Amino acid sequence: MSNGAIILVTGGAGYIGAHACRALVRSGFRPVVYDNMSTGHRQFVAGELVVGDLLDKEKLARTFAAHDVAAVMHFAAASLVGESMADPEKYYINNVTGTLSLLEAMRRAGCKRLVFSSTGAVYGQADSKAISEDFACAPINPYGASKLMIERMLADYRSAYGFGAFCLRYFNASGADAQGGIGELRDNETHLIPRAMMALQGHLSDFAVFGEDYDTPDGTAIRDYIHVTDLAAAHVASLNLLLQGHAGGAFNLGTGKGFSVREILACIAAETGREVPHVVKPRRAGDPTYLVADPTAAIEVLKFKPQHSDLSTIIRTAWAWHQHAHPR
Repeated sequence: MSNGAIILVTGGAGYIGAHACRALVRSGFRPVVYDNMSTGHRQFVAGELVVGDLLDKEKLARTFAAHDVAAVMHFAAASLVGESMADPEKYYINNVTGTLSLLEAMRRAGCKRLVFSSTGAVYGQADSKAISEDFACAPINPYGASKLMIERMLADYRSAYGFGAFCLRYFNASGADAQGGIGELRDNETHLIPRAMMALQGHLSDFAVFGEDYDTPDGTAIRDYIHVTDLAAAHVASLNLLLQGHAGGAFNLGTGKGFSVREILACIAAETGREVPHVVKPRRAGDPTYLVADPTAAIEVLKFKPQHSDLSTIIRTAWAWHQHAHPR
């Protein structure tokens, strides 16, 4: 079905985008990566690389003119919850204005298919039940708010301009490519699993559990962890549906099962044979207590069947990557 179709992948030099590019190549597509390299890595790039920012309208226009782009996968965004609380302007400019610039370039080029990297953060503070797509969206941080604004934009573009657009609301992306070539690699790492791995390796001296007074069985926040390889597969499935004429929509990508911070640390200890050194600090602003997906709709429409998202596989592949990327 791909027939070598060109897919523009914004943010394709980053963690999730790079995994998606490899999935595209395996499926016969030709990814063209558009990335400003502010957080991306050249060694992650699969396919052609165009270094450019979404706010550079001329560069975007030239990129579309130079390639017969069949569809876009849009990963490029600022994505740190804590930073978004401290600097919301950055998030609204990078994420919302940047996406609007991309959509303008797509319209001018006659490209109307897009798979968007959204987030479970659009829901905000949920209860202890798995969240379905009809749960009210009420984000509690500017990061989630910026993603929800983009979803609204895409709904309007779908209605007014005939766009086909999937908004994939994934929960906690985790793990690494089984071949060990790509994984989570950031200058400012904030995610639980990679920070714990770095603490185990002695590369991080301030690993903390943020909050042990949540209304959960062990007092720590609960999240749904989904392997990045499964996320990538869902993006390709969404793309194929768009190429068949599907209009798109919003879908949760998760496992439907939540794990607390302490459960994650226990699994890391079981897989590595070592306890993660840590201290306990107060909760961070903008962090909900419980965030777990109901993936029923994705299972039905996208035929989403996570193959790598059991916690042991997530931890094992992440640990293998960190030993490769951050040797002692």
